[in-house]
Amino acid sequence: MTMCPRAPGRRVFSDDPDSSVAAVGEMALIRRIHGWLGDANPAPPEGIGDDCAVWRPDQGAGWELVTVDGVCYGRHFDDSVSAWDAGRKLLARNISDIAAMGGEPVRGVVALWLAGATDLEWLHAFYSGIRDCALKYGVRIVGGDVAEAPAGVFLADLTLIGRCAVEPVRRGIAREGDSIWVTGSLGGSLLGKHFRFEPRISEGAWLARRVGVKAMMDISDGLAKDLVSLVGGRMVELDPDSIPVSAEAIRFAAGSGRDPLYHALSDGEDYELAFVMDAKADIDGFKREWNACFDLPITCVGRVVSGSPMEQGVPAIRLAGGKPWTYGSGYEHLG
Repeated sequence: MTMCPRAPGRRVFSDDPDSSVAAVGEMALIRRIHGWLGDANPAPPEGIGDDCAVWRPDQGAGWELVTVDGVCYGRHFDDSVSAWDAGRKLLARNISDIAAMGGEPVRGVVALWLAGATDLEWLHAFYSGIRDCALKYGVRIVGGDVAEAPAGVFLADLTLIGRCAVEPVRRGIAREGDSIWVTGSLGGSLLGKHFRFEPRISEGAWLARRVGVKAMMDISDGLAKDLVSLVGGRMVELDPDSIPVSAEAIRFAAGSGRDPLYHALSDGEDYELAFVMDAKADIDGFKREWNACFDLPITCVGRVVSGSPMEQGVPAIRLAGGKPWTYGSGYEHLG
């Protein structure tokens, strides 16, 4: 393992843009972290690279899952958002990660970094949002940490433990001819949909038990970005006419000047499920079984096609009919 020098006197923040994390972006940074950790980070599914870390206990049946996500004042919400909504989102977005692997959430811990001026009644409402979401989905909040932060800072992280009776569904397993599907409709987070979503726990658990479902993840950064992780970097062809565009995306597009499809593909924070179906699967039978269990629609939006985008230097997604791609690339943290 390569060791990093201690570099005494090195400051946390750089004045040189080329040496900052923003110069590489989120996905490249994650790859570097993987390298920095070396042998301390095991291979997937236990290590970095999926919606949750996964392991099988030495004793007992099933699998265990763990995920962590947070909300930060000024980034994920502001004073126009209710404290209850912010608290609910903190837990719900973690539950969505558990759902994306076919598991059920069990228990969580919350870590707070908050300025001393944080309003007590606001914080009460924030925890009420966590509580109500936890009671709805059967989660126990079993602990956490509180630490003082500088003025104006409120940051909450939640670590959630889940379990899965069957082998969790991972990302990245796809082959030419496989079909790409999504639940629900996409776009509209910029009108507040990202505070009102329902994690697809029942749907994810159902999908994890179906023959033919090869890969799955939740759509958090926009389908245009998350598709690359879902199919392991293979080439995907989307049918633009099949994308289920939400009413909120259409309404937002009226004021943004963009095509509603742009918002459906790149706004992010849909928290719907995207999944891969094997090319040999009985699709008609699969859809009949789904419709017998759920009112939520599912849509085939495209297929894995031939070509290696990483080697050819072309976009990982193309549109059917040779239409040009003008629909963004999703949300890139630190980009």
